[in-house]
Amino acid sequence: MIFGRPGGGKSTFALWLANAFNLPLHHLDKHFFVADWVKRDYDEFLEIQQNIISTDSWIVDGNNPASFEMRFDRADLVLYFNYPRMICYFRILKRFFQSSRSEDDIPPGCDEVIHWVFLKYTWSFAKRMEPVISVFKAQYPNKAFREIKSNADLERLKRELVEKRLN
Repeated sequence: MIFGRPGGGKSTFALWLANAFNLPLHHLDKHFFVADWVKRDYDEFLEIQQNIISTDSWIVDGNNPASFEMRFDRADLVLYFNYPRMICYFRILKRFFQSSRSEDDIPPGCDEVIHWVFLKYTWSFAKRMEPVISVFKAQYPNKAFREIKSNADLERLKRELVEKRLN
């Protein structure tokens, strides 16, 4: 399970992880939205998630705190991408202006957009998520949880995962 501030590198890392370990990758935005960023029926969205996490192996990249527990409960590893705000804003702008992207993390018919509401959401993400994270860490004390705050943290995690896989 991978979640965190927009622009934090979740989708890029999720793609690396899926390729490195041959795991199925699911981007929540592709299930939450349909064309033109219209929200899918929420019950249908929950059913899709339930079907995904009922399988033996998966990577789910995305936020949606309302359905956080169903993923947290079933995840072997929970990764929280909490890069600094300004890095995330830079990456969001870069993604917006980039003509070709390697990630396939948005639904067909949805163009990259930047709205004021999205920028506010990004700015306050960590503060809003602190109490949610605290609750789930207390509820699932033995769950493997990692917070990624920098490229050094990410490279360390990659090395650890590869080493673990080789052993």
